Amino acid sequence: MPPPISLGLDFGTESVRAILVDANGTQLAIATSEYVHGQITERLPGRTELLPPRYALQSPGDWIDSATKATRDAIASAGISPSGILGIGVDFTSCTMLPTTRTGKPLCELDAFKNIPLAWPKLWKHHGALDQTERLNRIARQRNESFLRRYGGTIGLEWFFPKMLETIEEAPEVAKAAEVWLEAGDWFVWQLVGGPAETLTRSTCQAGYKAMWSATEGYPSSDFCDAVHPELARAVAECLPGMMRSPGERAGLLSSSMAERLGLLEGTPVSTAIIDAHSAVPGVGAAEPGTLVMVLGTSSCHMLNSKVLAEVPGVAGIVDGGILPGMFGYETGQAAVGDAFAWLRRLLGLETFDAIASAARRLPPGANGVLCLDWMNGCRTPLMDGGLRGAFTGLGLEHGPEHLYRALMEASAFGLRWIVELLRDGGVAIDRLVATGGLPHHNRDIVEVYADVLGLDIEIHPSTQGPAVGAAVLGMMVAGPKISGFQSVIEAAKAMASAPEGKQDIVRARPDRTLLYNPLYQNYRRLAAHTANPQSTT
Repeated sequence: MPPPISLGLDFGTESVRAILVDANGTQLAIATSEYVHGQITERLPGRTELLPPRYALQSPGDWIDSATKATRDAIASAGISPSGILGIGVDFTSCTMLPTTRTGKPLCELDAFKNIPLAWPKLWKHHGALDQTERLNRIARQRNESFLRRYGGTIGLEWFFPKMLETIEEAPEVAKAAEVWLEAGDWFVWQLVGGPAETLTRSTCQAGYKAMWSATEGYPSSDFCDAVHPELARAVAECLPGMMRSPGERAGLLSSSMAERLGLLEGTPVSTAIIDAHSAVPGVGAAEPGTLVMVLGTSSCHMLNSKVLAEVPGVAGIVDGGILPGMFGYETGQAAVGDAFAWLRRLLGLETFDAIASAARRLPPGANGVLCLDWMNGCRTPLMDGGLRGAFTGLGLEHGPEHLYRALMEASAFGLRWIVELLRDGGVAIDRLVATGGLPHHNRDIVEVYADVLGLDIEIHPSTQGPAVGAAVLGMMVAGPKISGFQSVIEAAKAMASAPEGKQDIVRARPDRTLLYNPLYQNYRRLAAHTANPQSTT
């Protein structure tokens, strides 16, 4: 018998990717379909009026249409029968969210609301809720709300509650009509399996990291919500129906209507949704506790599963079952990584870094006295302050572009070391580091600097499809052990996504360089302390 196959649907900002992976880890086909409307940032479809600044919306119809095309194209490319696909997994951008009716109909698809921007799904990068985010944070701090300790003391601008509150205050007619508020990943899974709103599946991953939900306390209290706005309290009490499940737990079975549309079999098990970056954890075969998975791209997102619950200051999210069932998921990150390098390249007037990369490699640790603070887009972990800014110090007339480039790589590595130390000092073990995303495959130099600064080996995972493969791993899990042959998600991830034993690409730390970096890292920490608090003499 051929090995079982699962379908992973990876919803990005511009398109959806469908991937078919069998239980042995063979990728049978990949197909991508772009959203017809892409990111809606200027005008609503069919309208001439400009949207307000910082708006980023999407069309829910695009998600369905593109998933349909990508899935059918992948099946055709693989040349397989739909009967061989035994499970479906979904990862999605987050926080991308929308208001719907009780039946799941997006309000933007109703004639009464199709011309009101805030009736449309707000993409993760929608930044319209500036005032609402500030008020939520101010009141939460005044009340010393317990949930703040799980998020580094700050509610994020892109999160669920700021976007709800923005609609309540700026489009009250939409908020009044909204019977269900939910993440786009949860909405899509709901469309796949059907059923009443009361039984829809809400992902502990999406709710835990973006809506301040926890398994012990639930959502923020009605007293807190009422202090922010009475309508927010009402919406939380009445408009968040559903059942919490972790990614990898079964959300339901594929309905007949969606099976016909996607070209799949009715009754195929569907997994609970997962945030796209978090999906990279099973997607690189690193589902076991103690492995820090670093998704390195424009910014960085670091995910870690642990059996230990510890309140670590500055960690952006600590969620029970937030990444995978049965473990506490920790999320940290750095706000500027790839985009900081892109900024420096533009500043230096370079097409690429190729011309200066070799010169930068020949420089000793410390870039001949140039020190950088990598807060070009604020500091995420551990200070959670988007208003902070970066710096270069120690510059002299003898320094050139290669010194700036080298110093920026080292600063990014110092920031990562700070994060690793925070977690370890908080009692959370880190035994292994895996790098994925676009940056490690295009810039090996930065991974080498990371390894030297941390004094730790780093594995570069070969796949560039980590989130999509992770979704497929979760799809395989919901097929059940009798069909998949896997007793745990750790077992499935290792079989379907790990690099073959003996063929891992491991960047080794060089102890002599680590010794040189130790005092330089302390200099970075002193510069960070002074920049974050100029009155400090530390």
